[in-house]
Formats: sequence, structure tokens, C-alpha cells
Amino acid sequence: MNTFIGYIVLGLSLSAPIGPINAAQLDNGIRKGFWHAWVVGLGAISADIIFMLLVYFGVIHLLESPFIKAFLWLFGFFVLVYTGIESIKNAGVISEPGMRSSDSSLTKSYWSGLLMSLFNPLSILFWLGIYGSILAKAAMEYPMQQLLIYSGAIVLGILIWDVSMAVATSMFRKVLTTRVLKSISVLSGLSLVGFGLYFGIQAAQLLFFH
Repeated sequence: MNTFIGYIVLGLSLSAPIGPINAAQLDNGIRKGFWHAWVVGLGAISADIIFMLLVYFGVIHLLESPFIKAFLWLFGFFVLVYTGIESIKNAGVISEPGMRSSDSSLTKSYWSGLLMSLFNPLSILFWLGIYGSILAKAAMEYPMQQLLIYSGAIVLGILIWDVSMAVATSMFRKVLTTRVLKSISVLSGLSLVGFGLYFGIQAAQLLFFH
């Protein structure tokens, strides 16, 4: 049981560092409410599960080639800069807490989280390093069934963080003034653009200076 809780804590710690997903959750939660922030995180979790499966089946090593890395950095650059600019443009659009979100809008939030995480080479390297080493160690110590349980515990930890972020941002929008909420939304958008530019620089270095 202690080991299971340890893996949940690991999942939490993997999600906690400030990055594009947390910035996008913050922006969506403030502008659109709990469900949108949660669904962005859900999209990111889907990408995390894909990475876990790729690590498990050994396919992720194919993503280490410079060409594939450059493509991922470049695609991540476009996704993040586009999302960041959209966030800044729509910073003034704070929907009423009582308004119901449309399914199409929730789907857009989900795809935003999925693409942001899926085309993030940092996520790939992160999962390759962290989960790859955990998998190698655990495979030697535990049978397959326990390995799946512990992998599930990591996902559960990420899910707990996802829900916590969604709750926190939806609480912000209820207690903070509209001006403060707009400012936070703009800062989240700028943060996404900043991450995007970093991705773009990495892509340029791989393509032209490698």
C-alpha cells in the first residue's frame, strides 16, 4: 500500500511543475470554468498514457531521432503560440459561472490539452527518463499485474492534480474581480507564447545549428 501511495505522489510531482498544461488549465478555468480546465488536463493525461504505452513497448526510442525531435519542437511551437495568442485575445471573455459549456467547446479544450502534451518533446524526454527508469526497476522487482497497478497509481496522481487545478481555477473566478481574472488570463497566454518560442528556438537549433 505504501508503494502504491508513493506512485500516486510521483504522479502528483510529475504534474506539479509549471508548464504549458498548467498555464492552459489556469486560463481555461478562469475564462470558462471547472469543466474546461478539467478537460484540458484530461487531454494531457491521455497523452501521458500514450507516452507510458510507448515507453512500455519500447517505441519511444524512435522519437529520439533529430528529424522527429525537430518536427515535434516545431509543431509544439505552433500549437503553443496559437493557443497563447487566442488566450490573450479572449482574455476579456469571462463566461458566467452559471452558463453551461457547449460540447464542441469542451472537445476543443480536450484536443488543446492532448496536442499540447503530445507534441511536447520535454514530455517525451521526461517520460523516457522518469517512467522508463521506473519501468526498468519495477519490471525486475514486481510481476506484470503489479506493474500495471503502479502505472495506474501514477495516472491517478496526475488525475488528482488535474482535478485540484480545475477546482482552484474555478474558485479563483468566483472570488477574484474581473480585472484580476483578465490579467491572470493574459499572463497565462503570455506564458504559453513564451513556452512556444522556447520550442521554436529548440527546433531552429536542431534544424540549422545541429
